[in-house]
Amino acid sequence: MRGSARFLDTRPLRSSRPFRDLWIGSSASQLGGQIATVAVLAQVWELTGSPVSTGAIGLATGLPLVLFGLLGGTLADAVDRRAVVRATTAGQLLAAAGLCAQALADNQNVLLLFVLVATGAACGALGAPSRRTFPVRLLPGDQVAAGLALTNVSFQAAMLAGPALAGMIITHWGFPAAYAAQVLAAAVSALAVIRLPAMRPESTDAAERRRPQRGGWRVVLRRPTLWGSMATDLSATLLAMPIALFPLVNEIRFDGDPQTLGLFLSAVAVGGITVGLLSGTVTRWRCGGRVQLIAAGVWGLALAGFGLAGPLWLALGCLAVAGAADTVSVVTRSALVQLETPDAYRGRVSSVEHVIGVAGPELGNFRGGLLASATSAPFALVVGGLSATLAIGAVAATNASLRAYRTPAPTALAAPEPTEPGDAGAATAAG
Repeated sequence: MRGSARFLDTRPLRSSRPFRDLWIGSSASQLGGQIATVAVLAQVWELTGSPVSTGAIGLATGLPLVLFGLLGGTLADAVDRRAVVRATTAGQLLAAAGLCAQALADNQNVLLLFVLVATGAACGALGAPSRRTFPVRLLPGDQVAAGLALTNVSFQAAMLAGPALAGMIITHWGFPAAYAAQVLAAAVSALAVIRLPAMRPESTDAAERRRPQRGGWRVVLRRPTLWGSMATDLSATLLAMPIALFPLVNEIRFDGDPQTLGLFLSAVAVGGITVGLLSGTVTRWRCGGRVQLIAAGVWGLALAGFGLAGPLWLALGCLAVAGAADTVSVVTRSALVQLETPDAYRGRVSSVEHVIGVAGPELGNFRGGLLASATSAPFALVVGGLSATLAIGAVAATNASLRAYRTPAPTALAAPEPTEPGDAGAATAAG
């Protein structure tokens, strides 16, 4: 492989103006979202001082993601996906404005904060399945993984800059300024979505239109590569998500400095963006299932290490390793799911992926907060990380199709996609 091919593959940004618009809007939204995440975390901690309450942020986010994410998948396979994303992006903008308004009003009611967080999450969940189908429709097949890697790099860059920026904004200007930054970012995202072309789903048969939810689950359950990949991600996030424990760890080990709290999230991004900048290698690896399993296992072990780490440099180092592993896992899983799913079902399958990939971490945060309140934050981190690694090992041991999965060669992507979900479970797996 040529040396330049090892680095970030930017062909999607050069070859597709719609994808470039999507990427710019998503990047702005992700930056604003990271700033708001730290602001909400810090505001809830200031109002309550309770790890259960910070964990409940995950519950306020996770429940709407489950309820509205599946509905979003149905919409994505029934109407123009661009229209769905336009409407839900506008909803997210209004929710961000609500967060800014409550901060300006010096709100002391944590329940109001949770309602606004849940509203934004619900809008995001409705639009996420449609948004996830865009790269595979806007890019040639051999650039899909590269496009997903670019999206992940922008997310990691937002995680790197957003929390540190949030810490600085909150320290100097308070919560209203942090939420105002999210409003501005959401407005940029909305403008970017307006420029996208119409993207109606390919038609499916009448029987599946009468049972839209069932169709997506049937695709996932009948393809071992799909359910194995999603089970791997769920094991990693539900059992080992650490973010709700960051304020407590910061309080007991690093004097509760809000800038240190931001550094925790930024450390995860350092690892992620470092791997992302070298993703030209990752996106060309064809043994995606095996790569995801290994990366998810490393994530669990790194977070267990974070729970044991004493010095700040060691804690940040463990989080950086976790971030690097997470990036590899996300990129390989996302490409596998989109490439293994027929277009007529991509919205519904993407909704399942979205629920697992986003609600899993939020519910994992709630689980971590509960366990930490009953024991301690270090104990919750260590037990969670080791449990996740064991669960991932169980998936690897029982799912031969995922272990053997190989990404289709570019020429194979031109073949007609099946219209029924009941074909072979791993059509592109290598035995």
